Amino acid sequence: MLIQWYPGHMAKAVREMRESVKLVDAVLYVLDSRAIEASMNPKFEPLIERRRPIYVLNKCDLVNRGDLELWQKKFKAEGKYFAAVNSASGDTTGVIAALSEAMSDKVEKYAAKGVDKTIRAMVVGVPNSGKSTLINSLCGKKKTATGDRPGVTRGRQWVGVDKNIELLDTPGTLWASFDNAEHALDLAFIGSIRDDILDTAELACELIKKLISIAPGEFLSRYAVDISKPPHLILEDIAALRGFIKKGGAADIDRAAKAVLDDFRKGRTGKIMLEKP
Repeated sequence: MLIQWYPGHMAKAVREMRESVKLVDAVLYVLDSRAIEASMNPKFEPLIERRRPIYVLNKCDLVNRGDLELWQKKFKAEGKYFAAVNSASGDTTGVIAALSEAMSDKVEKYAAKGVDKTIRAMVVGVPNSGKSTLINSLCGKKKTATGDRPGVTRGRQWVGVDKNIELLDTPGTLWASFDNAEHALDLAFIGSIRDDILDTAELACELIKKLISIAPGEFLSRYAVDISKPPHLILEDIAALRGFIKKGGAADIDRAAKAVLDDFRKGRTGKIMLEKP
């Protein structure tokens, strides 16, 4: 399945981020815990190389804790600052702790001069990674636009967490060409690519194939089907089990496909990480 999606506002957003990064001390790099590596946008690397990135492993409630710990050990071994959070539930305290640790030397340097330093950080991530929800959680009230679809945040938004921390929200941004087809699929699975530009049934079949490969037990717990069948026949069986039948008796494949994708995205299929380090 070939996936390409790079709307014009994303190219504009990257240009604006190149200017905005000059105004900040650090970068909060929001990653989806279900697809951490796929969430790393190569377009961001030149932006953050002279800033201190704090990797925010968001939506950690949707993955197995043991799998998440593997990534945490990897980041720690590489000397990276990170925090595992569930911004939707308000569990974001680790972000401030990691940001404070990353910026401690700069804050102390200013304090020695009698200056109360305000840390300014830019929040970046792929679409639907939970950037705006993270900011709203950190601020304690809704200050930025949020949504469960990619492309909600469009303009530059500064918000204050407290008197010493200010955050700049940015639009979710992908890159123009996916060199890694598996990463493109993983981004589509987690909802970082708009469903309406994809063949939903084909995408669901790809997801079924992957889930059977990496988490057959969880898949069978959700769907009592014969996983030895090809994915398109499994999708038909799921449609039958759910009662998704069109007039005339044909299986409603599109409805079944949307249900399979929604089950995974909402965690109903189980706590599944698509990529392990």
